[in-house]
Amino acid sequence: MPTISELFIYPVKSCAGIALNEARLLATGLEYDRYWMAVDSNGDMLTQRAYPRMALIAVEIGEHELVLRAPGMNELRTPLDASQLAAQLAAQLAAPSRVVTKVWRDTAYGLDTGDACAAWFSTFLGINARLLRFDPERERTVDPVYTESVGGATTRFADGFPLLVIGQASLDDLNTRLNAKGAPSIPMNRFRPNVVLDGLDAYEEDFVETLSVEPATAHGEQAVELRLVKLCSCCPMPTIDQTKGAPDPAWPNEPTDTMSVYRANPRRDGALTFGNNALVASGAGAWLRVGQTVEAELAFGD
Repeated sequence: MPTISELFIYPVKSCAGIALNEARLLATGLEYDRYWMAVDSNGDMLTQRAYPRMALIAVEIGEHELVLRAPGMNELRTPLDASQLAAQLAAQLAAPSRVVTKVWRDTAYGLDTGDACAAWFSTFLGINARLLRFDPERERTVDPVYTESVGGATTRFADGFPLLVIGQASLDDLNTRLNAKGAPSIPMNRFRPNVVLDGLDAYEEDFVETLSVEPATAHGEQAVELRLVKLCSCCPMPTIDQTKGAPDPAWPNEPTDTMSVYRANPRRDGALTFGNNALVASGAGAWLRVGQTVEAELAFGD
């Protein structure tokens, strides 16, 4: 039976992720996942696609603060809680500015975290930038084309869905193909999943319809059901070495070149896919833990 082998959150969109042994599952995804997003002077999102150095921004969830560190920069802290952010800005004789932004074509709502955060991101990225925290008083709905089965869904600043699920065997197969042409293996962080599963065949997650996770303890925890609804199209980000904030100069187009040979998916109009996006069908408020067993229900279609 498959098991959860890794859990990740990415508190600031496109910055470094955090590996966790356990994570609280909310209707919007894992707690603190993509709660913050950097934007430019026009309010447009900033990602590694244009600013690969964002991979070098290390993120920590402190007791009450989000902590950011980057090469050559002093440590930056900003409150985790929106009400604490408002109190901090009030002490500075400022107010949290509500910002309407976009994640691709979706409207999203943020709270500006203030001038200190803006100066920090602007200095590190070399452009005028500001940091937004998702406004908890607003919602961002997931494309209803994919959410009818669960009665609708919401998320934060993720590209489009609450969770991304990838099987470890899929990465193992890709690395075998890379090694066969002399290219180095790549780690799972290139694809930025939330949930990694052991025990599936390579790319079997493409055909998983539901994942059921039983509670790890008998203390009243809820069972969880995730509904996998849309294969994840790969952008250029998997070519970025997350430890260097840049592609490997010897293999700048990998793994895209290798994947183009066998991962063009007719179910996504020929797009290269890796992993499957998921919704929280039930179990919001439960905890996911590394080592939990998962029951996978497959649906191969017509």
